[in-house]
Amino acid sequence: MFVKKVTLHNFRNYAEKTVCFTQGLNVIMGPNATGKTNLLESVYMCGLGGSPRVSRDKDVILWGEKGAYIHLELQKKFRAHTIDMYIDSREKKRVAIDGIPISRLSQLIGTLGIVFFSPDELKLVKDAPAERRRFMDVSLSQQSSSYLFALSRYNAVLARRNKLLKTLSPGEDLKNSLQVWDVQLAAEGARVVKARYAFARELKTFAAERHLVLSGGKENLSLAYESDAPDGEEKQIADVLSQKLFLNYEKDCALQYTTVGPHKDDIKILLDGVDVRKFGSQGQQRTAALSLKLAEIALFADNTGEQPVLLLDDVLSELDEGRRKTLLEQTSSLQTIITCTEYEEEVEANIIKTK
Repeated sequence: MFVKKVTLHNFRNYAEKTVCFTQGLNVIMGPNATGKTNLLESVYMCGLGGSPRVSRDKDVILWGEKGAYIHLELQKKFRAHTIDMYIDSREKKRVAIDGIPISRLSQLIGTLGIVFFSPDELKLVKDAPAERRRFMDVSLSQQSSSYLFALSRYNAVLARRNKLLKTLSPGEDLKNSLQVWDVQLAAEGARVVKARYAFARELKTFAAERHLVLSGGKENLSLAYESDAPDGEEKQIADVLSQKLFLNYEKDCALQYTTVGPHKDDIKILLDGVDVRKFGSQGQQRTAALSLKLAEIALFADNTGEQPVLLLDDVLSELDEGRRKTLLEQTSSLQTIITCTEYEEEVEANIIKTK
C-alpha cells in the first residue's frame, strides 16, 4: 500500500497544504520548525487515529482556528481508499472512510497500515514494559481486527474490575462480585496473550535477521515474551489467569488494582544473551529498536499481504553512514516517508520541501 496524497486544512502550521507522495522513498526536507514532522503526523493520525506527539486532539489545530481537517488518499493492492478526519476544538473527532462516517475509531485501524520510527522510539528498548506492550498492541491491532476487539474487551473489563477494587470498603468481601469480571478477564486475556506469544515468536525470527545485518554480523538479537501465563492453548492460558486472579485477591484488594494479566506482560530483548535494556549501550539499544521496527514491517507484510507505510521522523541524523545505507536498502520495497533537514544519500527520492 502507499499514500498518494494528503491535503491539510488548519492543521498545525498549515492553513492549506497538499502534498503528493510517490510509491518509493519520499523525503520531507527543510529547516527546523517549518512543519516537516507535522506532515508525518497527519499520515500517522489517519493510520492510528491519534497523534504520536500529543494526547489532546485539539492541539493539532492551527492557532486561532476552530477545527482542523485531513484528507488522505491511499492505494492498496486491489483498491483505493480515502480517509477524512475532522477535529474540532471541543475534542470531537469525526472520521469517514471512502466517504462513509465510522461510529468507532477502532474501525479505522488497519485501513492504512503504518510503522513509525523516531529518535523517541529508543524508549521501546530502554523504558518500562508499557512501551513494549504498546508496540505489540499497535502492530497486532493493525494486522488483526479480532485482536483489536479482544484487547478492547480486555481493557474494558479490566477498567471495571479496577473500579470495583477502588470502591472497596474496609472489611468488605468482593470475591463473589469480582468472579463475574474474572471469568471475562481471563477469557479475553487468554486471547490477547495467545496472540502476543505468536507475534513474539514470528518477530524474533525477523528481528534476528535484521539485527545481524545492521550490526555487521557482530551481534545476535533474541526476544522472549514474558507473561503470567505460559504459552499454550487458549483454554490453558485462561485457566492459569483465572487461578492467578484468585490467588492474588487479597493483594489486589490491598493495592486496589489488578496485579496479574496481559496488562503486566513484557518482551525481554537480548543481545548475545544479555538484557539490552539493562546492559546495552545507547548505540546497541538504538540498533535493537530499529531491528524491531524493520521486523515489524516484514511481519505486517507476511500476515496481511500488504506492505505498510514506513514513517521515519528525523532518524537518519541518529545513524552512522553504514546503518543509514542498510536502512534504506532494507526498506526499498515499500513506501517510506522521511523527515530531515538535509538529504545527502545516494538513493533517489521524491523531495518535498517545506520551505
